Amino acid sequence: MQNQHELYEKARKRTKQKKRLYFHFIVFVIGSIFLTVANKILGYGNDFFADWYIIAIFIWAFLFVIHFVNVFITNRFFGKDWERTHTDKILAKHDKKFVKLEKNILKEQQLQEKTTAHQKSKQCITIIAAAAENNEIGKDNKLIWHLSNDLKRFKRLTSGHHIIMGRKTFESFPKALPNRTNIIITRDKNYKAENAIVTHSLEEALNLTKDDSQPFIIGGGEIYKQALTIAHRIELTKVHHSFEADTYFPELNKSWTEIAREDCLKDETHKYNYSFITYERI
Repeated sequence: MQNQHELYEKARKRTKQKKRLYFHFIVFVIGSIFLTVANKILGYGNDFFADWYIIAIFIWAFLFVIHFVNVFITNRFFGKDWERTHTDKILAKHDKKFVKLEKNILKEQQLQEKTTAHQKSKQCITIIAAAAENNEIGKDNKLIWHLSNDLKRFKRLTSGHHIIMGRKTFESFPKALPNRTNIIITRDKNYKAENAIVTHSLEEALNLTKDDSQPFIIGGGEIYKQALTIAHRIELTKVHHSFEADTYFPELNKSWTEIAREDCLKDETHKYNYSFITYERI
């Protein structure tokens, strides 16, 4: 019934438009004849300027053409159907944006739930890394500097805790690091390692650390990137120098704030200036 009513109203409106157009045309024709007769036969307007009525007829014809175009072209091609089609296109674009936004919100919620779950267990998941001025952390699966104080700090902080790392990071060590529970993340289902636990995802690795108040994530670049979404703290050694590298530490966003810093100058055993920086998630 609603559709029938809309069709009826549309037909009635179009009929009125065409009726006005025909009436306009009849008035235009009669008016043009009247102006011509008044000027040529009765002599009205001769003292005004020659052929003034022709200008009047042209103006009237211009208005008639506008009316004609509006009724038969504009309303036909840019009427309600055109408006509805383009409105539907715009709404479809907005729907795609909303779907994308909902997916992002859902992803954020899932990450937040994972973070909250670890917070409830009173864990402080900590990323520990050393990065140069442009976030370089290594090349060819090797460190590109040697700072003994950084190694001592790493040992002091991580001893007695679980350390989580990628396969390449583990293979860069001569053997599993002592006094720590070594956990490896790899896609290789058949991978074996001596004195280490093999897992296949960051979530699986963290599930093994529930009894540890502060498990450490020690690299490499891809593991760091995944861990940034759930970690609570970052212990970063910033080496104030630039190096050629093929592995980088991810950029930190505004959710991380610096809470402690110790700046150290180079000396006979340390070739570069460096800083020990602690970040926590806001």
